[in-house]
Amino acid sequence: MNLPNAITIARIVACPVIFALSLSPSVGARYAAFVVFVLAAVSDLWDGYLARKHGQITDTGKLLDPLADKLLLACTFVPLYLVAQRPEALDRVPVWGVLPLWVLLVVFGRELLITLFRTWASRRGVVISAGRSGKRKTLIQNLFIGGLLLWYPLAWTGAEAGWSGWFWSSWSVFHAGWVAATLIVALFMTVYSMLDYLWSYRALVRGRA
Repeated sequence: MNLPNAITIARIVACPVIFALSLSPSVGARYAAFVVFVLAAVSDLWDGYLARKHGQITDTGKLLDPLADKLLLACTFVPLYLVAQRPEALDRVPVWGVLPLWVLLVVFGRELLITLFRTWASRRGVVISAGRSGKRKTLIQNLFIGGLLLWYPLAWTGAEAGWSGWFWSSWSVFHAGWVAATLIVALFMTVYSMLDYLWSYRALVRGRA
């Protein structure tokens, strides 16, 4: 156990908290979900930085880090999907509307495949850590998740307070566009990173490793 691994474990512990807060009808809870998520997402960058800086990269960390990423993804994407199915217009995903089920199938199908691949590789003595494409995929996914987690309470607050004017109108357009665009890029990176992993370890796939 070292500090980077402890931070990773803390991120894992935060996942069910984010899950519960994201599903809450309370606007305050939704703001809290956004704050806790941002802290968890930043910790993903922090633990990696500390591990590299202090030479504390371990096989345990290589396995825990992607696990924490997957749990964080599940504990945000699933409640966001469920929220988007609600009848209230303010719970829709900007531009997308109701979040399609195929989006979840693409995201979690990729995670399942890579997890099985990592497990299979570890049994052959090969530890597959998160690569650059995987980290970029996670970053873009987090930008989408964070944007949507903030969009919901802001939209409800604006509606209840009767916000109007050029600033709120401009921000709404920008924020909605951000959420819609980052989801498209996140889906692309999800598929690309999967293919990148398989290509990078193609020798292992062919049984040469």
